[in-house]
Amino acid sequence: MACERGTLMAFLLLITLVLLIGLVCAFVTNQRVHEETRPSLEAVPETLRSLQGLVSDVPQELQAVSQQFSLPQERVLQELDDVGVRIGNTIHTQLRSTVYPALASVLSLGQALQVTVHHLQVLNATSWGLQKGQEQLEPQLAERRGYLQMLLQSPGCQGCSGAESRARALELGADFTQVPPVDKVLHRLKGVPEANFSSMVQEDNNTFNTLPLLAALQTAQVVKEIKETVAQDPQGVRTLAQEFPGWDTASHWSQTLEDVERRSRPYLQEVQRYERYRWIVGCVLCSMVLLVVVCNLLGLCLGIWGLSAREDPSHSEAKGEAGARFLMMGVGFSFLFAAPLILLVFATFLVGGNVQTLVCSSWESGELYEFVDTPGNLPPSMNLTHLLGLRRNISILRAYQECKEGAALWSVLRLNDSYDLEKHLDISQYITKLEEDMQSLTVDVQDLDVLSPAARRDLEALQDSGFEKINYPAFLTQTQKPVVKTDMAKLAQELEAVAQAQSDAALQLQLQDEARALRRLHKEVAFPQQALVAELNYSVIALMSSAPHLQAETSDVLEKATYLKGELPAWATRILRNESDCYLSREVNYFSQYVNWVRKEVTQHIATCQPLSGAMDNGRVILCDMITAPWNAFWFCLAWCTFFLIPSIIFAVKTAKYFRPIRKRLRAEGLWLGPHSLSADATVPPAQRRPSSSTFPESPP
Repeated sequence: MACERGTLMAFLLLITLVLLIGLVCAFVTNQRVHEETRPSLEAVPETLRSLQGLVSDVPQELQAVSQQFSLPQERVLQELDDVGVRIGNTIHTQLRSTVYPALASVLSLGQALQVTVHHLQVLNATSWGLQKGQEQLEPQLAERRGYLQMLLQSPGCQGCSGAESRARALELGADFTQVPPVDKVLHRLKGVPEANFSSMVQEDNNTFNTLPLLAALQTAQVVKEIKETVAQDPQGVRTLAQEFPGWDTASHWSQTLEDVERRSRPYLQEVQRYERYRWIVGCVLCSMVLLVVVCNLLGLCLGIWGLSAREDPSHSEAKGEAGARFLMMGVGFSFLFAAPLILLVFATFLVGGNVQTLVCSSWESGELYEFVDTPGNLPPSMNLTHLLGLRRNISILRAYQECKEGAALWSVLRLNDSYDLEKHLDISQYITKLEEDMQSLTVDVQDLDVLSPAARRDLEALQDSGFEKINYPAFLTQTQKPVVKTDMAKLAQELEAVAQAQSDAALQLQLQDEARALRRLHKEVAFPQQALVAELNYSVIALMSSAPHLQAETSDVLEKATYLKGELPAWATRILRNESDCYLSREVNYFSQYVNWVRKEVTQHIATCQPLSGAMDNGRVILCDMITAPWNAFWFCLAWCTFFLIPSIIFAVKTAKYFRPIRKRLRAEGLWLGPHSLSADATVPPAQRRPSSSTFPESPP
């Protein structure tokens, strides 16, 4: 009996502990369901907003991409602001190595022309002046020579032989009537120089230096037309976003999601309210089970206490009776609460089990996406391909996997079959119009002439004058001769010396008069002619040294000026074309970079559908991990407790009879015969017999 009673109590205690463990788990899972419900419900609007953002951001991103066309436009317009000046600077830079030397040659030739004409004029004037002077000097020399010879050959002249020989040489040395005339050359150079070469070169230099400003002024109207062309957006770029698949329904979807999110808030609040009621009901039911556990534990404690107290003769059997009653109360509560517990377990199992099996498991394994992909499982109105207006069916499972990897809608939805992106990125007509406008750029440099008409006439007159054909050696031959063969000053000095040596006073006086006459003639006539001869000699030498290369330089400058007048406009046009082509290539490159960027953005980056896969994953986490999992754990724990109520009832009933007083147990078994029918040793089990005592007699049972 003791073994049976101990075994029953041990099993009842074990089952009670199992109930307690299940009860604790039920309380915990019930609380977790309650705690997870609020953030889960709050996450629903956030998930809807993320989907709304995905739907609304796609058109906005596409619109933003199309608007980015303004960036290359602004860059091109900014460079167009000074395109004329830059083209003019380029023309100026490439032509200055030719124009500046040409202008320097013209200026140098103009100065040489002035010097040459001056020397020719000096040559003509001095030669005529010398001829005139010799006409005046020759008779005077003849007169002085004859008179001196007469005086110096007189018989009374002493020491006059040396002076007489010098007097015989008193005649003209150079004959300037032998020099060639230059009046024809001067006649051809009459009025030369007509042009002011210094002012002309300065003016041409200023005109050439203002070429950048001139180019800017001449290209201003064309640049304005080019700016108007650049400011226009290509048709394809303007419609890039509007014709994108789903554009028409994007706003509708966005509004629908917004309405769903707004309308879901009251329902979510109601769910939270009902969740509180559910939590209270769960706590009440768990408390019912707790009441059974408490009854079992109290019954076991009081029953064991009552059994141990029976060894005392003065014990009271109320403890055992109370323990038995607590156990039976637990049994009664178990019968009473079994029905609502079973109903609650069934309800929670029906909801949580089906959600876990039909939704969560298939969702996590991907079978749910395969179900959606299977034709006929969903109504045609919910077909994603039909909603997006795509030409090709798409797999929801594959789309989800690609979205989760960060793919863009372009690759996920296979939009290359439904949307001709290259048509919208075709800006060939735009570029062609820009090229046509760039070809209209012109810069006129006809006004840039290194020689003015007057300067050209001056140089042509110098070229045709024949100044290089003048017989300059003939001039040098005469200029190398003295004006008078003898030195008149020395002769006059010698005459004065001879006069001092004469004894004849009259002869002495005559010689002194002749000496003074010679000095006067030398000073007034011969000396000026000597100065003219020196000036003539300088001009002749200058002309002789410059005549050979001056004629060649004149021809070269005239040829170069003629060549530049015809070639400068062509050069400027070629430079303009080359510069405009470089500019056009650079601007086209800006637009090409934009097109490549748009192509990459649309096909790889724009409208990434990660929010869609994230929303689907969030929905699965909310429904399965945050709600269904603790919900299933709660009903499992509750079912655990409900299941173990059955062995608890059995063992509680079996154990309770051992806690009742012995008379009640025997009466219950039909063995009670009266107060003196059995001895104490007969009624008390051998294990509970007390040894006999000489002090206290055995008490009746």
